[in-house]
Amino acid sequence: MRWLPNGISLLRIALVFPTIGSLLRDEYPAALLLVVVASISDALDGFLARRFQWTSRLGSFLDPIADKLLVAGLYLTLTFLEALPLWLLAVVLLRDVVIVAGAAAYRFVVGPLVMAPTRLSKLNTGLQFSLVVSVLVMLAFPTLEALEAILNPWAFVLVASTSLLSGAQYVINWSARARALRRGSADSRSPANGAH
Repeated sequence: MRWLPNGISLLRIALVFPTIGSLLRDEYPAALLLVVVASISDALDGFLARRFQWTSRLGSFLDPIADKLLVAGLYLTLTFLEALPLWLLAVVLLRDVVIVAGAAAYRFVVGPLVMAPTRLSKLNTGLQFSLVVSVLVMLAFPTLEALEAILNPWAFVLVASTSLLSGAQYVINWSARARALRRGSADSRSPANGAH
């Protein structure tokens, strides 16, 4: 049964395509339902992995990849449908590009990197997903005009702000870790630290 969390993550990846298809066909209730199923699957695979120790190296990659593909696909599609502003899409994608490029640079220059999401990063992911769900609710139920009036100005700014801050936090943390490792390596080569 150890494969079950990974299987659920793969299912979440598979849900990206029908979800986007539903949006492009203006089938907003169906898209909302698929997103709800995906969010339940995300919570379920995390619970199973923690509760039964069904963790694996593959799972540590599959789970965040599934989340990123779903969120990125939804943001791209909703921006195309003019339900989200283009500048917000640019900020969200810029954060992911910075994180991926920074992780690749760290691995190339410093060495293996253990990806551990920070609290700010988890908050940002939650806000990004909550915004998408709110927009889908408004599309599926157009009578909720009051929700739209409250959502538009502040939610966009909040998601953009936490995206920029969490991206900067990763860069700062990885830079500090790289400097500490280099300093430790230099100290170990120093004559003062040699064998006597």
